[in-house]
Amino acid sequence: MEAFKTLTSRAIPLPVEHIDTDQIIPARFLKATDKQGFGDNLFRDWRYDKNNQPNTDFVLNNGAFSGQILVAGTNFGCGSSREHAAWALAGYGFKVIVSSFFADIFKGNALNNGLLPVQVSEDFLQSLFKQIHKNPSIELCVDVQAQSIEIIGTDLRAEFDIDPYKKTCLINGYDDIDYLVSKRAAIMAFEAK
Repeated sequence: MEAFKTLTSRAIPLPVEHIDTDQIIPARFLKATDKQGFGDNLFRDWRYDKNNQPNTDFVLNNGAFSGQILVAGTNFGCGSSREHAAWALAGYGFKVIVSSFFADIFKGNALNNGLLPVQVSEDFLQSLFKQIHKNPSIELCVDVQAQSIEIIGTDLRAEFDIDPYKKTCLINGYDDIDYLVSKRAAIMAFEAK
């Protein structure tokens, strides 16, 4: 995985509540076992109509919005436990998902794939939506070490929780195996006793 310490980016607002994993990546695209290509079908049924033409009303097809941060409504990633949802979001280019609540399994899958779920209060989430709609080019700064998110140029800032182990993994670009390898000297010393 790629190390992730800070990210400054524009954000894409998706103020829809209870976005489930089938909406993130429809089940008919789950046949592959490789992570490649899932981003192409992110929110497929919302991004495209039945004739496979872009839905101009959907935010990912709106040129005014761009960035590596998705700001979504509450209860993001509910539904099935498919890891493919995290693959699709990361494959599309998102590094951070901001919501006021995440489904637990989605949260774990996201962190295991280098995608940071930032859980904020409902009030802060609504402030983000308001600021992004007011100025689509506004940038957010997410700092993993400080566990904070802020809107650049404003006094709007919030802190978020993250599991200490997953924080270490993100900052160093480790997956679970990389983390074990990083402890090799300590493991060998323990075994030598």
